[in-house]
Amino acid sequence: MLPIGATAPDFYLNNEEGKTISNAGLEGQRFVLYFYPKDDTPGCTKQACGFRDNLPAFNKLNVPVFGISADDEKTHGKFVKKYNLNFSLLADPEHSICDAFGVWVEKNMYGKKYFGIQRSTFIIGTNGKIEQVWAKVSPETHAEEVLAYLNAGSAKKTSSVKKVLTVKTPAKKVPDKKAATKTLLAKKLASKKVVSNQAVVKKMSTKKVAAKKTAVTKAPAKKRIKKPIKKPTPKKTPVKKSKA
Repeated sequence: MLPIGATAPDFYLNNEEGKTISNAGLEGQRFVLYFYPKDDTPGCTKQACGFRDNLPAFNKLNVPVFGISADDEKTHGKFVKKYNLNFSLLADPEHSICDAFGVWVEKNMYGKKYFGIQRSTFIIGTNGKIEQVWAKVSPETHAEEVLAYLNAGSAKKTSSVKKVLTVKTPAKKVPDKKAATKTLLAKKLASKKVVSNQAVVKKMSTKKVAAKKTAVTKAPAKKRIKKPIKKPTPKKTPVKKSKA
C-alpha cells in the first residue's frame, strides 16, 4: 500500500454515468478516494451511506469523495440508484488502479484464498501527493473518521491564520467614552467662553463708541466774547478870539 507522501498514481476511470474522472482533471484539488470490495454488500453499503449522509460537510470543506471498486459502470449505476448515493463511484474492473495504490491483495476467507480489494482510504492533497491513509477501516464509522481528520486540519489552518493576523495587526484601542465626553464638554465650554468674550468685547466697544458720541454731543459750545464798541470822541471846535 502506498504510504503518506507518495505521489498518487494517475487514473482515468468512468463513473456510474460513463463520465471519465481523472486525477489530471482534479489537479490542485484535495479529494478523497476510498476503495471498497463490492457494490451492494452489507459492509460496503454501510460505508457508502455514511459518506452519503456526511457529504454536505465534505462539500463545505470543498473536498469531493470518490468510491472505487472492481465493479463495472452498470453495477455502480444500480448501487447509486438503490441507495440514492450523491457522489461518484469509479469502475476499475481490471483492478489496475487498485494495484497501483497497493490495495489489490490476497485474502483468506474460511481457508479459501483469493485476491480482492482491501478496504482502504486515501486523501490526495492539492500537490497530488498522498496526505493521509487509512487501512482496514471500519465501514460503519469511517466517513465520520475521515471528516474529523479534515475538520481538524481546517481548524489548525484557521487558528494559524488568526495568530498571524494577531501578530501583524495591532489591537484596536477601545475609545474611552468618559474621556471623550469630557473632551467634548470642554470644547463646548471653550467655544462658549470664546463667544461670551467676543460678546463682552463687542459690548465694551459699543459702549465706548456711544460714550464718545455722548461726549461730543454734550461738549459745551465756546462762548464768543463781545468786544466793547469804541465811541468816537467828538472833535473840539476852536473858539475864535475877537480883536479889541
